[in-house]
Amino acid sequence: MEFYDTIKDLVWEDMTKSIYSKTKNDVERALSKEFLNMEDFKALISPAAENYLETMAQMSRNITQKRFGKVMLLYIPMYLSNACSNHCIYCGFNHNNPMARKTLNDDEIMKEIQVIKSMGYDNVLLLTGEFPKVAGVDYIKHAIDLCRPHFSAINLEVFPMKTSDYEKLVKAGANTLYVYQETFNESRYKIYHPKGMKSNYKWRLGTPERVAQAGIHKIGMGALIGLEEWRTEMLYLAMHLRFMEKHYWKQKYCVSFPRMRPAAGGFKPNFLMSEKQFAQTLWAFRIFDNDVEIAMSTRETRNMRDHFVTLGVTSISAGSKTEPGGYANPNEDLEQFHINDDRSPKEMEAMIRKQGYDVIYKDWDRSLN
Repeated sequence: MEFYDTIKDLVWEDMTKSIYSKTKNDVERALSKEFLNMEDFKALISPAAENYLETMAQMSRNITQKRFGKVMLLYIPMYLSNACSNHCIYCGFNHNNPMARKTLNDDEIMKEIQVIKSMGYDNVLLLTGEFPKVAGVDYIKHAIDLCRPHFSAINLEVFPMKTSDYEKLVKAGANTLYVYQETFNESRYKIYHPKGMKSNYKWRLGTPERVAQAGIHKIGMGALIGLEEWRTEMLYLAMHLRFMEKHYWKQKYCVSFPRMRPAAGGFKPNFLMSEKQFAQTLWAFRIFDNDVEIAMSTRETRNMRDHFVTLGVTSISAGSKTEPGGYANPNEDLEQFHINDDRSPKEMEAMIRKQGYDVIYKDWDRSLN
């Protein structure tokens, strides 16, 4: 059974109503339990839980320190290409946007590696748009080959592929793959993804299963906040996480729920998530799943990122650029979106250590590959 089979008959609006129907008794029951089910998660992301945020914050801190220690992983994205065949109406890389397109060659990749290594990183996240003719499986594998001598962990955020293609990338040294469903609302998915490979809802939804079958070490999942009602998105994400952990229990998992940022094309969010609501969501996930990693990117503000160091986040980006070649030759005209927090890794490290946490620049040792 695929995850799609478990949700295809669910009605989005009914799921939304079920969340909003939760009461304070439901919240208190969820907070008192050791093992939470989906009804408990609904309660923790419901409006009824807004009066319990202090309790949730303390629980999230205690659980995270017990499970992960007082440690924060720093990570950094390296964009290989902004070429894209998709028409996602909210994305700066939208095929229709009149922006210059760039795909890094070997020399440019090596220059990016050099700058990222000078920042202290021993792990890197490689990203592309969805344009296999320009930056396909062989190109990504070659980029991994170039990076592998320099990094202990090589992570990917690339277009959905067949299991056999993922097997090639895992064999080449890929450690983690991140894929974001963007929205789980199938009835409205095509509105945001009218053309291109990404317009296939079911194919994208099945990506975590295919990459798990390829034997990757860790899988990152998430939804983009701003497209559809955020509480319902988070419920589907939690269901997806639990499905994956049940059927593919050998893998580790990470979740993220990035909030939309300004990008080329000027798309405006349909639904907003406040900082308070972001906090509620993060703490709900930590209480619901003690073992899942939670990532926070430079989309969020300095103030938020400072405050969440001790409250449930396990990995945080620093010094990020969102355009190909952005570290050696910055060019904002090529970027996917504008970042919110532009502090360097060393500035972030100082802030994190000031709060009593250690900083690590890798989460995998090359001897295990």
